[in-house]
Amino acid sequence: MERLLRVVGPVATNVHLLADARTREAIAIDTAIPSLDWIADELRERDWTLKLIVTTHGHWDHFGENARVAEHTAAPIAVHALDAHRLTDPQPLWAPFEIPPCIPAVDLAEGGEVRFGEIRLTVLHTPGHTEGSVCLWSADDGLLFSGDTLFAGGWGRTDLAGGSSEQLVESLARLATFDDPLAVLPGHGPATTIGRERPWLELVARERRLPF
Repeated sequence: MERLLRVVGPVATNVHLLADARTREAIAIDTAIPSLDWIADELRERDWTLKLIVTTHGHWDHFGENARVAEHTAAPIAVHALDAHRLTDPQPLWAPFEIPPCIPAVDLAEGGEVRFGEIRLTVLHTPGHTEGSVCLWSADDGLLFSGDTLFAGGWGRTDLAGGSSEQLVESLARLATFDDPLAVLPGHGPATTIGRERPWLELVARERRLPF
C-alpha cells in the first residue's frame, strides 16, 4: 500500500490518500477543506484513479471537501449509515466556512470491506464520538485508520451531538484486544500504536469508564 498524508484545515485534520501500487487504484479518507487541490495534484502526478471517498464519521472537519472531490473524480462517497444524515444535512458547529452537503452512496457497515486494487480494509463500527464512527483496519499492512475514535494518548470527545461515553468505552475496549504490531493513524495528531496505548485502553476495558 502506498500512503500519503496531508494535515488540512482549521482543526488540523489528517487527510489520507492510499493506493494499490500495482493497479494504481486509490481511496481518500476524511477529505477536509481544503484538500481538493492536493488530492487532484497527487492523483495526476502518480497516475492514480480515485475509487472511493471514505468518511470515518459525520463531523464537518472530516467531510467538508467530499462534494468537490466527488465532482472532480466521480468517486462515490462512503460513510456508516448512522452518520449519513450528517453529510446530507450538515450542521457545522463552529465551522469558519460553509460546508457543502454531499450524498453518500456506500454504507460502511460493520464487517464490510473497502477495496481498491488488491488492498482490503475491514470496517469496524466504533460508535461513541458519533453514532456512525468507524475505523478501517488493514490486517495485511498492520494499520488502523481510527478517525476520531482513538488518538495518541486520548479519544474523541463525546459531548457533541451523537456522542456517547458509554459507547466509546465499548469501542475503545474493543480496540484494546487488537494485537501488536498495529500502527494507529488517527483523524488528528500524530500516529501511535496499539501497544503504546494499551495500558490505558486496558484500564478502560477493565473499569468500563473513560480514565478522566
